[in-house]
Amino acid sequence: MSKNKGFSETSAGRYSLALYELAVEANNLSEIEVHSASIINLIASSKDFKSLIKDPTNNKEDQLNALSKISEQYKINELLTKFLSFLISKRRFFYVDKILKSFVETCSVKRGELKAELTSAKDLTENEINNIKEELTKNFSSKIKLNYKHDASLIGGLIVQVGSTMVDTSIKNKLQQIENRMIEA
Repeated sequence: MSKNKGFSETSAGRYSLALYELAVEANNLSEIEVHSASIINLIASSKDFKSLIKDPTNNKEDQLNALSKISEQYKINELLTKFLSFLISKRRFFYVDKILKSFVETCSVKRGELKAELTSAKDLTENEINNIKEELTKNFSSKIKLNYKHDASLIGGLIVQVGSTMVDTSIKNKLQQIENRMIEA
């Protein structure tokens, strides 16, 4: 048995980099990135499509037929459709979600964006989210690709993670308050 535990991040990265290079060569990078994100969303939202991908008893022809219908209905880029067909033919379609997420991440990295996660205790407005994104862009001197989610289970504040750097502003603010009290005493 191989030491690899299935389809590794390296393998997904190789496939996604190949798609990236093909998209750049064909001058269709932004369109393929948008269509890839749409397919990722389709996988997340459609149990039937996810089953078609993940069920090992589905044959290549069924998967190719489904891909053809989806490509026609959603007008998926031809290069991306061919790439997905290639994955089916090589029995790698099972990993399409991981490959396309890696591709979208590669596009972001190549544009010089940093990935950031923002979680807040209260539901933020679009304006508040944009202000936080602008502030992060200034602080990190890089474009920020911000993913936001509201988590009512948080007691208060924000949790921001940029790359491997994590800032829990609720704790930071609490520490600042404690420090200010110590100075006053």
